[in-house]
Amino acid sequence: MPTGFDVHEVRHRVKLLRDDGDTMLVENRDGVDCPACGEAFSQLLVSERSAHSFDIDADVRFCVRREDERLLIATHE
Repeated sequence: MPTGFDVHEVRHRVKLLRDDGDTMLVENRDGVDCPACGEAFSQLLVSERSAHSFDIDADVRFCVRREDERLLIATHE
């Protein structure tokens, strides 16, 4: 995997669902690869926060990648 995931490079291939300054949630619209496993993700959370809590559906796989100052969490359905 290349170092660093730049959501701005793929912004035309994803739909912004939420951005509150510390976190951004995007939906994959065009087969963008997961920054952790390389397979297409469903949604990607990019966060600069130090902690998160999630309700995870048992049928959803998720991947986590830690970068210098942020956490990337991708879901796969």
